Amino acid sequence: MTISVAAPQAYGKKANDVIFGANDAAVKAAQKYGEEKVTNATIGAILDENEELVCLPTVEKVYRGLSMRDVIQYAPIAGLPDFLTEVQNRCFGAYRPAAEIAAVATAGGTGGIHNTIHNYTEWGDEVLTSDWYWGAYSVLCNDNGRKLRTFRLFTDDLQWNQDDFAQHVEAIAARQDQVLVILNTPAHNPTGYSLSDEDWQQALGTLKEVAARPEKHVILLVDVSYLDFAGDEETSRSFFRHFENLPENLLVVVCYSMSKGFTMYGQRIGAMIGITSSPQIAQEFKDINQYTGRATWSNINRAGMKTLVTISQDAKLLEQFQAEQAEYFALIRDRAALFMQEAAEVELPVLPYRAGFFLSVPSRDSKAVCALMNRDNIFPVPLKAGVRLAVCAVTKAKMPGIATKLKAAWEQVEHA
Repeated sequence: MTISVAAPQAYGKKANDVIFGANDAAVKAAQKYGEEKVTNATIGAILDENEELVCLPTVEKVYRGLSMRDVIQYAPIAGLPDFLTEVQNRCFGAYRPAAEIAAVATAGGTGGIHNTIHNYTEWGDEVLTSDWYWGAYSVLCNDNGRKLRTFRLFTDDLQWNQDDFAQHVEAIAARQDQVLVILNTPAHNPTGYSLSDEDWQQALGTLKEVAARPEKHVILLVDVSYLDFAGDEETSRSFFRHFENLPENLLVVVCYSMSKGFTMYGQRIGAMIGITSSPQIAQEFKDINQYTGRATWSNINRAGMKTLVTISQDAKLLEQFQAEQAEYFALIRDRAALFMQEAAEVELPVLPYRAGFFLSVPSRDSKAVCALMNRDNIFPVPLKAGVRLAVCAVTKAKMPGIATKLKAAWEQVEHA
């Protein structure tokens, strides 16, 4: 007989993260066979060509130069005022939308996603995202008493699947008034896809159609965790201009993270940025999300926020910082290009990759494919829809041969 004192909504909860599980297997193999013989393609963080975790030099310099007061002192619940200003500058660049904009500091990008689900949907509601998605979306929904629903991200010819997106949006709108959609772009985790201008026009067209019904509240959450590794500023940020002149009942929430762009993964600093045509909605956004922050993590890392502010307000530091980001963007791009070239040569099916930390191969049994790869001491991540490879973590020296071995494993499983 199982004994529990947990409340009904908590009973049976258990985190079995497939990414960390795959990483643990890779670490054990490296201990057994030597790191030089193991390829760990699970890690969602930048490793350099010596397989060392990267911290951008300017970030480290500024962080280590902070006063102890800035390291240990509490920050305001909503975030440091300068941080809330500068994080918008880092996020939007030259493409700040002409709209009412408000920001609240969060515990990483994940904190912003949590707050959005918690404050903009009701108990039992469905939340929509693509069928290729970061697994934490499901956990965040389930822990808040919501359900994650998915649409097919790609058509059969690997284009944005507007028809399926629209059908699922309408299905949710037919049963609930709060319609929350999560899109992870640009440099989508786990495929590396980025929505094009045409994709955005189609997607927003569907959301505006729902918003034309006054009783509906439409919330678009854009997870931009990989924004700084998605290309040049125009390529990566020009889509923000699509969020101008929105209906009052259509709110865009941009979840920005310092984990990737500032290589400050464990410091847990982010911001949720609300974009709306209504001053009242902007004020409500600040009020309710600050309140939930207080009720969840209280306040976030002052030193991390101060690091972003210091870099952003010093032209020389900012120039150095952006040059360092560009250097690692180029490294990840070159690694991905090696894989994609070999994949084309061996005719391995790969989803459309534009930029970012990851690329993916569809498979009907990704666990079996990864198990075969593990025999060669190559450790990707098995997802529901296929296999994810972290090109941010695999050196150029280890990249050759991976696509060929993945194709062999893929064929063995698909043709079994």
